[in-house]
Amino acid sequence: MEQASEMNPFSPASKTAGPNGPFLPQMVISRRVALQQMVQLSGAALSLSGCVGRQGEKTGLSQGFRASVADLRLLEELERAATMFFREAAHPATGLVMDRKLANGEPDSRTIGSIAATGFGLSVLCLAHERNYASRPELKAQVVRTLRWLHERQPEEHGFFYHFFHSGTGERIWQCELSSVDSAILFCGALHARAYFSGDSEIHRLATALFERADWPWLLNGKPTLSMGWKPESGFLKSHWDHYCELMLINLLGLGSPTHPLAPETWQAWSRPMREYEGERFVWSPAPLFAHQFSHAWFDFRNRPDASTDWFTNSVAATRAHLKWSLRQQNRFPRWSRDLWGVTSSDSAGGYVGWGGPPDSGPLDGTIVPCAAAGSLPFLPAECLRTLHHQRDVYGARIWKRYGFVDAWNPHSAWTNPEA
Repeated sequence: MEQASEMNPFSPASKTAGPNGPFLPQMVISRRVALQQMVQLSGAALSLSGCVGRQGEKTGLSQGFRASVADLRLLEELERAATMFFREAAHPATGLVMDRKLANGEPDSRTIGSIAATGFGLSVLCLAHERNYASRPELKAQVVRTLRWLHERQPEEHGFFYHFFHSGTGERIWQCELSSVDSAILFCGALHARAYFSGDSEIHRLATALFERADWPWLLNGKPTLSMGWKPESGFLKSHWDHYCELMLINLLGLGSPTHPLAPETWQAWSRPMREYEGERFVWSPAPLFAHQFSHAWFDFRNRPDASTDWFTNSVAATRAHLKWSLRQQNRFPRWSRDLWGVTSSDSAGGYVGWGGPPDSGPLDGTIVPCAAAGSLPFLPAECLRTLHHQRDVYGARIWKRYGFVDAWNPHSAWTNPEA
């Protein structure tokens, strides 16, 4: 993609506008232009303030909503806390970000890094630089350090990265898979940095090289849909990205590759199962709520429907359905209400769980996951802010630590996740 076509994701124009109309591959539009138009890189779900402007003006993400002073204060605190996490969880030599860290910021002997966390971190560093949350030279240096390591030293195969590794050496751990979705999240963060630091030739060169060496057709392995991953010991994983979920960000990057692109028909190769719940009709995923959020962190789907679906309004409907489903659980979990709702994949008292609804998924026990609502801020800002305010104001220090909200907590018991 030519540098001149990239837009600063924090310019006024990029916050409020973008080319309207169809963008997806069955339309008469090139892969490269499709990606250029789609990757606005506003980081709406990441920055948590994508639903409002700096002074509370409407940005189009939720018509009729205006943020209050209290809303803006909470969003600012969430942003600052997220910035602190991604700065302190990054290894000082490699820039690779830890998969987990204690929410109170206390020293942690663990060294496990995540390629997805590193990608999210690159986007957060752009936000932190724009907001002047830390020394701008230091933030930019962390971006450069991370991209250099990824390009020059991080183990990869056909341009894709292993899911987990030692954050100080990059060495693969647990015989984990080379992950297509986690690598794609890394590429999104790298492209975000390239767009934001558009005048830095090294960031542009490194981010471009990372993106352009990814061999997307290789991940098809002769199939119509992308494989979820690969292991050197056993080859491609049996599971493919064959039904709607967070896969959109993977496919769009592959379609937009200038070097190893996917064919346009791969966009239609995955299924789009429909679900109706209490008046909400939406393309559904068996994965929890995060599946309706992740792609929107970097891609602006507003007013860009494909042949079947408006993907932004689809996530709005899915979030509404989740809220209605949460309210239906009050006979089981009496503390849940319009003030307290939201479940998606998280830790639990018994370990990591992929849970949520509708329909019921996982061994639900009343646990609340703050990022379920926080990740849906662009879709239902008023409803999401209502529960986030309630959680912060009522439960305070129990669930709000150095890095903001804890990963998960249970209002019906004493369990609170000690990790961010």
